Amino acid sequence: MQFLESFTLPDEDAEWQFFIRQKSRAFSTYYPFQIFPDKQLTTLTFEPVTILYGNNGSGKSTLLNIMAERLHLKRGTLYNRSSFFEDYLARCDYQLRQPLPAESAIITSDDVFDAMLHVRALNQNIDDARDDMFKDYLSNKFGNFHYHDMHDYDQLQKVIEARRKTQSHYVRDNLMANAREYSNGESAMQFFEQRIQDNQLYLLDEPENSLSSSHQQALAQLLTDSARFFGCQFIIATHSPFLLAMPHAKIYDLDATPVQPKAWQDLPAVRTYAEFFKAHRQDFE
Repeated sequence: MQFLESFTLPDEDAEWQFFIRQKSRAFSTYYPFQIFPDKQLTTLTFEPVTILYGNNGSGKSTLLNIMAERLHLKRGTLYNRSSFFEDYLARCDYQLRQPLPAESAIITSDDVFDAMLHVRALNQNIDDARDDMFKDYLSNKFGNFHYHDMHDYDQLQKVIEARRKTQSHYVRDNLMANAREYSNGESAMQFFEQRIQDNQLYLLDEPENSLSSSHQQALAQLLTDSARFFGCQFIIATHSPFLLAMPHAKIYDLDATPVQPKAWQDLPAVRTYAEFFKAHRQDFE
């Protein structure tokens, strides 16, 4: 499935027109201006899976955030937004092949970490409540409770329950179970499996963070299947060779000038991996 067909950034002339209207010299940066003209990048065209590749500082995340804001996609966490972001967005344009689905979103590694922290915070609250319930159990089981009237009925019920049950049985029946905590990598994979729905556009910013090589391969398969069989479109910023090798993905090399599509095996990061394993080939034989 393909929802977003192309996205156009302001060219050097459009940026220049912005700068000559500026009267203040109080700013040391006009981010996100002055990033992409030097790369000769103005228009990107997309496939069901499109990947933005480049070193740190190449503009991958910036480009995803620009597209997400211009398309009014849902997001969970904050991002680096400057005073000139709206000015820049007003000079961007895009073409849709069909309307964007309502749940389309940008997902960053911060969203994944926030989900992990939420589970940990939930479990901490449950643990604190469990300690209070231990005390409540002992008080109800061994306290000197006397029933007087219907105002005491709820407390009577708790006393009867405590005296009929063991402490562990009492706590289990009155407290929700802890949400299961997985490793970071397992939690990240579970997050993507639950978060990615059918027939949506997703912008993913370095989704491989926290994932082992095997989980990166599992994520690549999940994204491939979601695009091929379940109507999703993905635009992904990544360094992962496993994601870069996704079949039929269109890859933009943001380190090149001009920025242009490249085959995954020709990218410098992938060549570095290949040369490393080639140099250590005898260790695997």
